[in-house]
Amino acid sequence: MSERAGALIEAAGYGGGDRVVVGLRHGDTPPVYVSHGEPFTTACVASVSKQITAACVALLARQGKIDVESALADWMPELPAWAATVRVRHLIHHTGGLPEAGEFFALKRAGRDRTVPGMLAELGGHEKLESPPGTVFGYRNAGYTCLSVIVERIAGEPFPDFARSRLFEPLGMTATRYWPGPEPFPPGATPTELGSPAPLSLGDCGVWSTAADLMRWNEALANDELGVSDLLHTAGRLDDGTPLPYGWGVDVLTRAGFPLHRHGGLWAGLSAQVARLPAQRAAMVVIALDHTEARTQKLADSLIDELIAR
Repeated sequence: MSERAGALIEAAGYGGGDRVVVGLRHGDTPPVYVSHGEPFTTACVASVSKQITAACVALLARQGKIDVESALADWMPELPAWAATVRVRHLIHHTGGLPEAGEFFALKRAGRDRTVPGMLAELGGHEKLESPPGTVFGYRNAGYTCLSVIVERIAGEPFPDFARSRLFEPLGMTATRYWPGPEPFPPGATPTELGSPAPLSLGDCGVWSTAADLMRWNEALANDELGVSDLLHTAGRLDDGTPLPYGWGVDVLTRAGFPLHRHGGLWAGLSAQVARLPAQRAAMVVIALDHTEARTQKLADSLIDELIAR
């Protein structure tokens, strides 16, 4: 599998100067790791963080500490009046109709940083939603930042501490952490591109990890070690019942007729893809020092097809 992965990395367009690490697992075989270019370890995995945030919410839901039908305003009353119409499940499935307040260019226009306070201040400045909640799928980072705040307020502890004690430590993900700053990246981590410090927001982003730790995450979800795998991989719906290809922080898809759970992440100079194939008991991770999401996705697609064909 290592040789084939190396060939697929090159076929995706990665040359000698590019840096990529791939993790693969099929069935009961141990994971295989393939590095291309100069090795690296911890990197920002951007929106791959969302499934970790969703798992935190799912743990609280399983414990009866949060009802996903509860209103956003119940947990964050400081937001404008529209928060009373947005349900927690709308945030999970990106159907809340939130403005683009948490998106990078909106924050830049407003002169705000990509931090939790910056995102929430920008979100709170909008008096109207972009669409009625539950009517349209609209991918919004701010919704997942709100979820991290909700977890924090229910748990009574900082969100990174909750994730560490409930997820990372029990699963042995010793290299995985949230990084809220103030430095642009954790000690020993691979930095983002100069001039584009990593986002310091939490929930939507903020996780720094390794291929080995993310393969461990894939294994934990495949074996339902957290007791929430069915919830995380349940596809959402619009309020009229229209199904969505998005579950709890993860795309819920099919490929070649088989279930596929995946999500990507992108930030300046860093790109990641994580995927699970439950029918094949297979999983894949790609982390690349690359701002070309299309190239990383092409590699991920070819690796997924290879795992399906085995």
